[in-house]
Amino acid sequence: MLVALLLLLALSNAVRIDADGGQCGSNPTLDPRPHSVSILEFGAVGDGKTLNTLAFQNAIFYLKSFADKGGAQLYVPPGNWLTGSFNLTSHLTLFLEKGAVIIGSQDPSHWDVIEPLPSYGRGLEVPGGRYQSLINGHMLHDVVITGNNGTIDGVGSVWWELFASHSLNYSRPHLVEIVASEFVVVSNLTFLNAPAYSIHPVYCSHVHIQNVSISSPPESPCTVGIVPDSSDSVCIEDCVVTMGYDAIALKSGWDEYGIAYGRPTENVHIRKVYLEAFSGSTLAFGSDMSGGISNVLVEDVHIFDSNSGIEFRTIEGRGGFIKDVVISDIQMENVYTAIAATGHCGSHPDDKFDPNALPLLDHITLKDVTGTNITIAGSFDGIKESPFTNICLSNITLSTNSVSTNTWECSNVSGFSDSVSPKPCPDLASPSNSSSSCFSYLLSITGGETSVL
Repeated sequence: MLVALLLLLALSNAVRIDADGGQCGSNPTLDPRPHSVSILEFGAVGDGKTLNTLAFQNAIFYLKSFADKGGAQLYVPPGNWLTGSFNLTSHLTLFLEKGAVIIGSQDPSHWDVIEPLPSYGRGLEVPGGRYQSLINGHMLHDVVITGNNGTIDGVGSVWWELFASHSLNYSRPHLVEIVASEFVVVSNLTFLNAPAYSIHPVYCSHVHIQNVSISSPPESPCTVGIVPDSSDSVCIEDCVVTMGYDAIALKSGWDEYGIAYGRPTENVHIRKVYLEAFSGSTLAFGSDMSGGISNVLVEDVHIFDSNSGIEFRTIEGRGGFIKDVVISDIQMENVYTAIAATGHCGSHPDDKFDPNALPLLDHITLKDVTGTNITIAGSFDGIKESPFTNICLSNITLSTNSVSTNTWECSNVSGFSDSVSPKPCPDLASPSNSSSSCFSYLLSITGGETSVL
């Protein structure tokens, strides 16, 4: 065992991210942790039947004592490690070896119930509390969840059935949720069958999600892959995400609760990802965006076999904003609606929302986009009292299929387009003012991403 643990030091990780942020231009430097233990040393049994919640909890409690000594690693060897929810600690690496599978218990009593997030005010699916996620962190600094392509499997079918039958006592849990933390890395792992979200950083700074594979079956209801939520300095790169609903969704709180909390999702960089979303959107902004979403750069994305490609969602009463978003170098195949923005999406948490809290959607740029077998090229349905403005489309070629009868749908939207096929609605062909605004904004970022990110 001692020899094995010494060998693990070469694989263990501590995270340092350059001071200019956690975006993709500043890759995290993973240094060896000076201490490492195996989950086997805490009585865990990897037979897929023995419940190991206490072993994970005890191991992490022990490793917490090394936080001021350079941190530590918890090594999970090959095996099937059944567990309920557990919490991580600062200066910790959770490392899953190849062949290691952390399996979420299908017994809801093995998942703690916790308070709703303050920016949401209640559970997303039912009022009141929510089930704690399988792997959690709260107010942490320097935490890494990584491995040699190990797996975290939420075995979500029991939760999907409860959701579909309206039998949930509390809102569904996620696979990984890190709250109010900084310098977070999730990498080199496979995530399967999340009860709801797979990876949910909320109120976090400097988050790097890299080289992960995430999937849930098409029939899984409202399952989402990666959800940056009221978080900043986020990089998502080199990932493959295939989900029942949304692949990647940016959020920032729900109506009056999100407005009061007031923390936007900003400075986000997404690149080199393959995305599939069966009933939702591969890349979604909102609809819970009351704290705002801004300064987002998306590039080099492959989208396939999906209901919607890129979608901006909001509704009257939501407040907040979605602005300063640049999306480029996108390839789509077999997508029903390529690009969409709607001001009529989502529900309200209660009757206390302000119907006069109108969201802002402004300065959205999409360029260098190609698509094949597209049914609807674009659908923009803004809000009469707060139209969507400065929608800038450039160098977009979408080949529509035989089912397509109306390739563009527009209302309460204005913007500019250049070299777009099929030809967009007149609302998106405004000359002079819109084109000037589009190009001046693009010029502000072409000298380097630092002005946006």
